[in-house]
Amino acid sequence: MDEIKNIALVAHDNCKQELVEWVDFNWGSLLEHRLICTGTTGRLVEEALTAHLSSDNEVNARVTRLKSGPLGGDQQLGALIAEGRIDVLIFFWDPMQPQAHDVDIRALLRIAVLYNIPTACDRSTADFLISSPLIKQKYTPIRRDYSSYLSRTV
Repeated sequence: MDEIKNIALVAHDNCKQELVEWVDFNWGSLLEHRLICTGTTGRLVEEALTAHLSSDNEVNARVTRLKSGPLGGDQQLGALIAEGRIDVLIFFWDPMQPQAHDVDIRALLRIAVLYNIPTACDRSTADFLISSPLIKQKYTPIRRDYSSYLSRTV
């Protein structure tokens, strides 16, 4: 990971306002990095950042928006993680509300763990991640060796 991280931001409907408040509080730190968001979350993040920047173009250059989660955005994000193009995942998910695309959500969290991506699923953990000195430094995460798993025969 370089000093400038690729930070994915995702939030379920009941958690979007909390994520927007978190982005508004941490906008200075977040703008030092590249942000990748799913659908509506991306639009809300852009709106929150616009209040702190001089132009919409400046925000658009810093935020990449994927599809909405239920329309494949979670899977797009998982693919980016597998390709090594996401460094940090901030995913405010709602543990009290069943999601129609729950399988996609579990797959996204699984792939983040599989590739050893720092992941925050709540505001406190997100605060610790964004305030860690490692967020501004080069960092090489230890990747688990799956070669024996891949070479096994059934």
